Amino acid sequence: MTDKLIIAIDGPVGSGKTTVARRVAEMLDYKYLDSGAMYRALAWKALRDGVPLDSPAHLEALARETRIDLVYKGGAMHVQVDDEDVTERIRSAAVSQAASRVAAVPGARTPLVAQQRHAGEAGGVVMEGRDIGTVVFPHADLKIFLEASDEVRAGRRLQEYLAKGEAIEPARMLQEVRERDRRDSERKVSPLVRAADAVLLDNSAMDAEETARVIVLLARTRGLGGVDVGDAKE
Repeated sequence: MTDKLIIAIDGPVGSGKTTVARRVAEMLDYKYLDSGAMYRALAWKALRDGVPLDSPAHLEALARETRIDLVYKGGAMHVQVDDEDVTERIRSAAVSQAASRVAAVPGARTPLVAQQRHAGEAGGVVMEGRDIGTVVFPHADLKIFLEASDEVRAGRRLQEYLAKGEAIEPARMLQEVRERDRRDSERKVSPLVRAADAVLLDNSAMDAEETARVIVLLARTRGLGGVDVGDAKE
């Protein structure tokens, strides 16, 4: 395809954004950019260095002095903090919870949003997060808002942590998902909200492959780049 589109995928925790966005990027031969990984990276550094998560001033200073890069190695995205690869270390439950607190600090978001825009401004990207279609790329060519029931999302998160050897009680996971939703939706800056022109896609009963193919189909039917699902990469 010739056109280099910006595809924004937003949604709450456990809605499948990461897996779906990666698959869509593969099918379209685009770059996949995980904005949430940047907040996780900053949260990881805050936890490592003992920076208080309840201090906006300290988090703002940390964001200003931290370099976060999304680097492709062997076709996979790696996250680097000050040239240190932290791809695996930012996926723990503790970092996930800390990331939502970091993301609620306006001064910490500003430099990261600037980096996200720079990374995707040329197009040919699938970027996912919670404010991609509303703040980072409000003029994205295609906006998707993924959602699923609380129980389904908690179940997905539970499986992710179990796969990494982290055992969490189902009831606690459901509570954490709902608490994360509350924080993300109620924060004053860049709250989690569906963009007015975003396509709402409930994938409670769909797997990542089905969801990704729907998104590629939406791109084709909208005439965005002439994408054909049958021609998409397997």
